[in-house]
Amino acid sequence: MTKCEPTCVVLGGGGFLGVNLCRRLASSGVRVRAFGRRCLFPRDLPGVEWRQGDFCDAAALASAIASCETVFHLVHSYMPQSADLNMADDVRQNVIASLALLEISRKLKVKRIVFVSSGGIVYGPTLLMPTSETAATNPISAYGISKLTIEKYLQLYEHHYGVTFRVLRVANLFGPFQLPGKNQGVIAALISCALHNKEFEMWGDGSPIRDYIYVDDVVDALLLAAADKSEERIFNIGSGQGRDLHQVIAEIEAHLGSKLAVRRTKERLIDVPVSVLAIDRACNILGWKPLTPFNVGVKQTIEWWRSREI
Repeated sequence: MTKCEPTCVVLGGGGFLGVNLCRRLASSGVRVRAFGRRCLFPRDLPGVEWRQGDFCDAAALASAIASCETVFHLVHSYMPQSADLNMADDVRQNVIASLALLEISRKLKVKRIVFVSSGGIVYGPTLLMPTSETAATNPISAYGISKLTIEKYLQLYEHHYGVTFRVLRVANLFGPFQLPGKNQGVIAALISCALHNKEFEMWGDGSPIRDYIYVDDVVDALLLAAADKSEERIFNIGSGQGRDLHQVIAEIEAHLGSKLAVRRTKERLIDVPVSVLAIDRACNILGWKPLTPFNVGVKQTIEWWRSREI
């Protein structure tokens, strides 16, 4: 009997969001392939075909995409702070490599690319709160510029070659399988510090407001975007509600029953004061809505950390 090939590939399938997406796809009976430099949780991906490779390696990328109709593009090799320090390399590893991905997808006749962009960064400072997809995009970080550039190339490839796409501008994501590091994932960092009795380093005074969204809800949106037949291409994915860091810390402390040690440091220039996403388009067009209340998401994330003893 001929082995059935996967019908979708998750680029960045070994990371936080990728693992959650692959697990959902596999559990629903979809044949899925995961591609990335390394898989952080290999035992948690039963039924998933793993391909190790570098996103900048066009041959490895083409091999991973072969036979797949849907490509979930979750890769970005730099975080917001590190991208500002390595702007040229950020373009090479993310924008140029994404262009190669688009050309490979065109040649292999991929039907749909779903790209995870950043709802918290591509808009930049704005007075429109919550911020809709029609707002101006003026990112103040190299990370935001490269994400936005990839969005534009997706539009160009659909215009020229008919490679269809959907962009999800995702807010501040959290949940199981997210590990602290790379200066991203504040909830994971807070929980890790609390469980290991370590001091948490807070940039600035904790007043910037962010929109936090639980990972299961983002996976729901990814699956709906892959099947979407509307004329829309870009969707905000968030909770539609804002919280400052003090509120986040208070929620975690309430679940843990203990106080966090916090040390303030200098604020970052890449951080906008407020970022809350308007999610009406995703709700109305995709039929999506966030189902996990913030307190429930925090509780489930803490339970996952405790079960892993990381």
